[in-house]
Order: sequence, then structure tokens, then C-alpha cells
Amino acid sequence: MNTAFLSGFLLSFSLILAIGPQNAFVLRQGLLKKHVLAIALFCTLSDIILILLGIFGFGSIISNFDNLSQYMFVIGGVWLSGYGFLRLKGAYSADSLLEASNNQESNLKLVLINCAVLTWFNPHVYIDTLILIGTVSIRFEDSLYFGLGACLASFIFFFSLAFGARLLSPFMSSKKAWQILDLIIALIMFILSFSMFQEVF
Repeated sequence: MNTAFLSGFLLSFSLILAIGPQNAFVLRQGLLKKHVLAIALFCTLSDIILILLGIFGFGSIISNFDNLSQYMFVIGGVWLSGYGFLRLKGAYSADSLLEASNNQESNLKLVLINCAVLTWFNPHVYIDTLILIGTVSIRFEDSLYFGLGACLASFIFFFSLAFGARLLSPFMSSKKAWQILDLIIALIMFILSFSMFQEVF
């Protein structure tokens, strides 16, 4: 297998594997079985766009504009805090179980907007893709193969997470299970939000 391709695949997969706001959101939608394909496609395409921008020379965009980075950390921190409180509310009222058992589809537009904010207003995404992946790609002459490997990792991860979440559905049939999941997601959001605010204040 091409060394550049394998390196790109492994780097991208290792970076995206960490539990973050986007991954938690994809997992939750997968468990709810709502707009799973749309969410998986959106996250994959977003990641691919950022990976390609990083590899083909735009990794310096974020690092050269300190004010832009700070604004993004603040916006991302506020949004993650809000989403964390929303999941705390869900844990208290157990509305996620009701949502999971509701046959009516949730609003696709609102779901995609939420996913877009969790994706594009997360500064760490730019650090991982534009800067880190973009910088590492310079080491390889076959930057195209490096990019293909990184993009394939993104595709495999998001589709596996989104559709693989259904395997957990039998374990999520109780009110308590959804409350625990919402509490875990809320905790992740608050930790990430705190880390973002630390970058500014």
C-alpha cells in the first residue's frame, strides 16, 4: 500500500477518533435513527473540504489571524455550553427517549444547522485539518495519495459511527439509558467549552 496514503489514513483516523461535539452529535442522531445519511454525508464532506484545504496550502489561514481564532473559540465555547445545557435538560426530562420513540421526523434543516455549527465553529477542527494534516502532508511527494487516505478515513469513520450506532439501539430502550447518554454528552460539551474559553481568557 502507498506509504503516503496509509499515513494520511492513519493520521486522519487518529485525529477524528477523539470524542468531540461533532462525534457526540452524530452518535446521538444515529441512535435516534433520524437523518442519519444526511448527517453522515454532511460531516464527511465538511471534513474532506477542510482536509483538502489544509493539504493544498491553506493551513496558514487560521494561524495568521489571531483575532479570527479568538472569535471562533468564544463562539464555539458559547454554543457548546448551550448544547450542554440542552442535553442536561434532556437528561432531566428524559425527552430523548420520547424523541427516539416518536415516529415523526425531526426538522432536517434544524438538525443540519446544529451539525454545521458544531462542525464549523469548532476551532480544533481547523487545527487538526488545516494546520496539522496540512503540515504533515508536506513530508510526502504524493500529497494527493496522502489526501485520499485522509479523506477515506473520514468517510469510513462518520458512516461507521452514524450507522453503527443502531447496534446500540437495543441497549437504549430505557429512560435511564438515554438520561445517562445525555449526561455524558453534556459533560463532554462542558469540558470542551471550558477548554475553548481557556484559549481566550
